[in-house]
Amino acid sequence: MQTNHPPKLLLSAREAAAALSVSERTLFSLTTPRGPIPSVRLGARVLYPVAALQKWIDAQQADADEGVHR
Repeated sequence: MQTNHPPKLLLSAREAAAALSVSERTLFSLTTPRGPIPSVRLGARVLYPVAALQKWIDAQQADADEGVHR
C-alpha cells in the first residue's frame, strides 16, 4: 500500500549535499553567511529550502552559460 506524501520543502544537510552531489563540508562552506545558499534553522537543525537550492543551481548554470557566450 502506497501513501501519498507531499513533496519535501526542506532538506537536511545530508539530503541537500547529496542532491547537489557535494560533500556536507562543501555545502556548509556554501551556506550563508559564508556563501550564497540560504538555510533555515529549526532548533539545532539546519535545513535547506528546495526552492533556494534550485535557484542557486539556476544561477550557477546562468553564470556558466554567460561564460561560454563571452
